Amino acid sequence: MSFPTHCDYVIIGTGIHGLSTAWHLALELKNTTSSSSGKDIIVVDKSGIGAGASGIACGVIRNNYFQPAMQELMAHSVAIWEEDAEKYGFWPVGYMQISPEPMHADAHAIYKRQHDIGYTSVFIEGEKECMKYMKENIFHDWQAKNITSVLHEKKGGFANNTKSLYRLAEKAEKEGVRIFSGVEVTGLKTGNNAVTAVETNKGNIECKYVIVCPGPWAKSFWDMLDLPEKIDVKDREGKIHKDVKMWTYYCLQEGTLGVDPSFGMDNNGNKPPVIHVDTDAPLFSSEDGSLITDKMWGLYYKPDFHFVGIQGGAAPYIVDEENVAVDPYGIDSPYYVVGPEFAHMWTSALAHCQKRYEDQFRYFKKEPSGGLGAFTPDNFPVFDTFLDNCYLIADSNHGYKMIGVGKLVAKEVLGKKQSLLEPFRFDRYKTGELHPVSHSPFPWS
Repeated sequence: MSFPTHCDYVIIGTGIHGLSTAWHLALELKNTTSSSSGKDIIVVDKSGIGAGASGIACGVIRNNYFQPAMQELMAHSVAIWEEDAEKYGFWPVGYMQISPEPMHADAHAIYKRQHDIGYTSVFIEGEKECMKYMKENIFHDWQAKNITSVLHEKKGGFANNTKSLYRLAEKAEKEGVRIFSGVEVTGLKTGNNAVTAVETNKGNIECKYVIVCPGPWAKSFWDMLDLPEKIDVKDREGKIHKDVKMWTYYCLQEGTLGVDPSFGMDNNGNKPPVIHVDTDAPLFSSEDGSLITDKMWGLYYKPDFHFVGIQGGAAPYIVDEENVAVDPYGIDSPYYVVGPEFAHMWTSALAHCQKRYEDQFRYFKKEPSGGLGAFTPDNFPVFDTFLDNCYLIADSNHGYKMIGVGKLVAKEVLGKKQSLLEPFRFDRYKTGELHPVSHSPFPWS
């Protein structure tokens, strides 16, 4: 397959957004009177399918968002995961948000909105009731303290990264889309308020439209478009914050406990829901009993046959931009594998939740998981057009679960505005229409 010098639609990135957009755009073109088709779409990536964030994400698919717009967008994406669940490697085991009293009202609000949009879940309230529900229905050895609410989503779950990405690539290529690996984008050539060509290490590609799906490389493409490094942000109370950094890097702390995944099964020997616990109970070391923290903390985990063990993570931390590697997912990046502090905290948190993990800390595996995320000022995505013909999918680390964004973006590229994407425009920072913030220790909730 020769490398093209011209194509109507150039999509940058072979993660979940790039591949989903490519496939859905090909379908949209086929169903219109346009002379274009999937053959007029190419996808380029400097490495290969799943080489970035989508390839090592934890794969969790959930609707546990305090923000109404995120809940509606995720309900749309979960429906698309369900359409081809087996071939995507999607396990619809559900998801549980398990919370302390300071988050009780937030969790109830999430449950109410899920009920309003028809997203199936149940809500358990009260410390004794929550303990009973967890021990009788999920894990006999459940022992997490200070829990006063359990929001059990019956939809969602998690998926196999590699399987889902290659399935999307297969669907796109079946519609005529061409995918090129080893093609590094070095610049965007512009003129008359439009991108006229994508500059790469293999040569320039003239185009009518470009769709950028950069994941953690969002800032690099932001700079190519000559967009501002700092912006003014009006908050929900109307106060204007001057010179706010557009991009902040977080280290996403994730890892795997190297036990047989069956070790994490539920009371009936089945895959349990994905477990997410936030709590204000003191966390003590499962190794020596010392106090790790007495402040709010959280973790998430599930048995995973893709990662071969119990895989999950904890709250991220901000990384000084000067210390970010040029390639955040390069093998030499110091953030490619989490350090001993995370391993100590996370395995101790597992033991806090379930007795079976009290002596398992020594099985923590050192392998790629998590990595870096490029976050927007309010930690939520930007889906918008810049110049006249450049669509940017800046997911602010909400990416992998949002398989449905590609379908919506494909329609917008062809001129059909999508209401689900309206709350994620760049101008919200100017207008103050920011997403509400919960009491969770996780910046993306």
